Order: sequence, then structure tokens, then C-alpha cells
Amino acid sequence: MTYKQIKWMILLIPTFTVGVWEYIRHQFLLPYISMELGNWLTPLIVYLVSMTLLNKMFRMLEHIQKELEVERNATTVLEAREQLAKELHDGIAQSLFLLSVKVDRLEEHVVDKDRHLQDVQQIRKTVHEVNRYVRQAIADLKYESMEDKSILSHESMESKLKKMVVDTPVQFSVDWSIPDSMLSPKEKVELLACVREAVVNIEKHSGATHGWIVGEGDPHRLKVMIKDDGQGFVDNPFMFKGRFGLNIMKERAEEMNWKMEFRRDHLYTAVELTKEGEGK
Repeated sequence: MTYKQIKWMILLIPTFTVGVWEYIRHQFLLPYISMELGNWLTPLIVYLVSMTLLNKMFRMLEHIQKELEVERNATTVLEAREQLAKELHDGIAQSLFLLSVKVDRLEEHVVDKDRHLQDVQQIRKTVHEVNRYVRQAIADLKYESMEDKSILSHESMESKLKKMVVDTPVQFSVDWSIPDSMLSPKEKVELLACVREAVVNIEKHSGATHGWIVGEGDPHRLKVMIKDDGQGFVDNPFMFKGRFGLNIMKERAEEMNWKMEFRRDHLYTAVELTKEGEGK
């Protein structure tokens, strides 16, 4: 039943109920009930019908209104994401592309190439990394939505993670066994952001050739691990200035009541996010 039909039914049912009651009363019940009793029964019958039929319709109407509100909010979010994606594309992405072109020209016209080649290559690498990251963010804004109730996207966490690493220069393996139902909408959003930051750090700083994203858990404990075979880190990585990404990851984990820690052995570096169940 549509929204318009429900509104008309709510308007017509009381009127129809009174009309039917008065017809039955005058045609068949006058010999049995007095006028005074009939007048008292009229509002009682309308009330009983309203409590049964109209109550149900009011609930249906409220449900439809909530769905409409959710759709309006979803549309607003999509429009905002599209606008932000357009601004990123028109501004940052294009500027980075032009900067990359200028670096190429600089390399061609430098007299002492040996002196400047290393700097130019480093600039180009940084520009390409930022350009790819921005383009990935644009794609996420335009085609993926992580609304709290997953209205705009039914894609699983595993498929999102695999899509995230498909174009990375480091080869990543994804082994994800955490059911989506075990994660709240907020946890899905924050975990994706944390994994993305860890992947970017691996690409930029580790020199790794392979990485792993592992998610496993049960009702008692959830664990997400991002591991690589790169050069690792020395001392506490949070001690160094400029590590904003790591600190943001830590803040995200704390907001979710997850624990975040780094581990390093002679072969692998890993960042782990864990959540203990209520029964632990």
C-alpha cells in the first residue's frame, strides 16, 4: 500500500464506519436498541475500529515516512560525495598531473642529470603515489557509500578490501573470515580507513614486495592484521614527528574500543587491531 493510499484510508475509514453503523442501526437494530444507546455506541465503534485498523495504518505510515527520510538523507550524502569527488578531481588530481608533467620536462632539460636525477625521481614517485591515492579516494566517494545502516551498499568487507589493494604496487593477499554481521556499521567504516592507512604506509615506507590483510574472529575476540615483508621500523613508530596517519589510526581504534599494536620479527612487520568480546 502506497503512502497516498494509506492517507486516504485513514481519512475514509472513520467516515465509512459511521455510515455503515448508522445504516445497520436504522435498518435492522431500531426495534432492539434505543436511540440513546445507539448514540453511545457510535463513538465506541469508531474508537474500536480506529484502534484496530487505523493504528496499523499509522504504523505503516510512520514506517514509510522513516524510509523516505532515510532515502532523502542517502540522496543528500550521495550528492555531497559526488560534489567532493568532482572538486578533488578538478583541483588536486589535475594539479598533481600537471606537476608530474613539469617534473618530466625538468628531467629532460637539466644539464647535470646525474646531480638532479635522484631528486627528480623522488619527486615523481611522491607525485604518483599521491595522485593514485587521491584517485582512489575519488572512486570511493563516487561509487561506494558506507552509511551507518548500509543502505547504499551491500558489498562485503572482504570485497571492499580486495578492491582497495587491486592496483597497489605491493602485492597484497586478503584472507578475511569475519562475518559482516559481527561488525557494527561504524566499525566497518573505521576499519576500512585503518587498513587503507596501513596499506599506504607499507607502499611508501616499507620497501615490501608482499603484504597480507587478515581478519579473523569469533564472538569472544576479533582480530585484524595488516602484515608486510618490508624493512620494518626502529623503536616506537609513534615517537617520530609527522606520523599523522599512525596517530589517526590509533585514535580510530580507541574510538571503537579496539586495541592497536605493532609487532616486528626478523621477517615481517605487522599492525594488529583487536577487540575482545563482552564475555572476555
